[in-house]
Amino acid sequence: MFFERFYDTDLAQASYLIGCQKTGESLVIDPVRDVQIYLGRAAREGLRVTHVTETHIHADYLSGSRELAARTGAQLLLSDEGNADWKYAFAATPLHNGDTFMVGNLRIEVRHTPGHTPESISFLVTDTPRGETPSLYFTGDFVFVGDIGRPDLLDEAAGGVDTRFAGARQMFASLRDQFLTLPDGVQVWPAHGAGSACGKALGAVPTTTVGYERSLAWWAPYVAAGDEAGFTAELLSGQPDAPLYYGRMKMQNKAGPALLGDVTPLAPLSAADLKARMAAGAVLIDTRPRTAHQADAVPGSVNIPDGNTFETWSGWLLRPEDAAYVLLARDAAHAETLRRRLWMVGLDQVTGFVTSTEGLETAPAQPFPAAELAQHAGALILDVRNKTEHQAGAIPGAQQLHAGRLAWHLDELPRDQEIVVHCQGGARSAAAASFLRAQGFQVSELAGGYESYARERDAQLVSPA
Repeated sequence: MFFERFYDTDLAQASYLIGCQKTGESLVIDPVRDVQIYLGRAAREGLRVTHVTETHIHADYLSGSRELAARTGAQLLLSDEGNADWKYAFAATPLHNGDTFMVGNLRIEVRHTPGHTPESISFLVTDTPRGETPSLYFTGDFVFVGDIGRPDLLDEAAGGVDTRFAGARQMFASLRDQFLTLPDGVQVWPAHGAGSACGKALGAVPTTTVGYERSLAWWAPYVAAGDEAGFTAELLSGQPDAPLYYGRMKMQNKAGPALLGDVTPLAPLSAADLKARMAAGAVLIDTRPRTAHQADAVPGSVNIPDGNTFETWSGWLLRPEDAAYVLLARDAAHAETLRRRLWMVGLDQVTGFVTSTEGLETAPAQPFPAAELAQHAGALILDVRNKTEHQAGAIPGAQQLHAGRLAWHLDELPRDQEIVVHCQGGARSAAAASFLRAQGFQVSELAGGYESYARERDAQLVSPA
């Protein structure tokens, strides 16, 4: 059996390629839209992608299942479990609890494991030439390393009303009736790792086992004792804010993501070209470090630095309703890389790139130090951290609105008042502040975020009279 895990560190998302080397057939589970990574790896191993599937209708990234099946002619197999509201709206082979299918000599058993979402399924794999004991379990957002999938995302980001309680009950039953019935030695391979908003305490290691989770997971004692009420209370407490672009991802993945097909390379643009496009409604995504943007910002641009959170912040702050995007990138290769990362969050309409601000009007957007906060007494202090961070310590009078929800709540912010934006250390607020400026708000930014404010506050408390 061939097996490989592919991991996107930005969205903390894992996808998998498993294959039978004897027959040359292979299966991809939870693929991303940039499907060349699977095609290239399969080809190097002498495998053909013959089957494609996913564990559920994803909310945090745009799925590549439909794209990969179209590119390869592979059989697309998708869950037909759950309620009528959450069924795929495009053609695929339906999967139900207890179904099995073969990928060469690999037997794949489908298990319906609702809780995170109603249609969620997981895949138990047996390498039949080695025996009848299953060896791998691909759990999607059902069981993570040290945690389980949150059941409140349909409420938080997809318009549901109190679905979290039914989801918690389903999760309890799925753990009891599906997961804990498996042998201890079965390896568990989830769809996410530490940093994902699909759970609240995901482990940093890539895999676990049924036995390890049975012994050490926080939820195991509740299930063993039959304490559904205690389990539900603990599961629902302390979940992080869900970015609201998750609702858009969920609906696009349900309907069927647009096929990318053959993609034309991005065109370099002149300063004049860029000015014309921005005048027509295009958004410039400035991918430089925040310090470079703050020193030399193009009015109307949004600063989303190239780094470990480029996809996440792009999903937070940008929306497909915008006419088009242009990238400020180092060169053509860099622009192409970033364009493909934007595909992850469904932002397909990148129309070109520039490599510098030369020939463009710019203005500084420097943050001010915490010692000067009193000079902004009439401003709205906007905390763009998670609600749990805000609850742990906040600037007096600050309004909390997670950065991943800003684009959906602009009508709640004043346009005739200064807004001072801050996060914990300055990274998230820099992107959020640039976005709000591009939307026409009067924005200042607190340098160093809440950490800087707390140091200044504490220093004043201990200073001699």
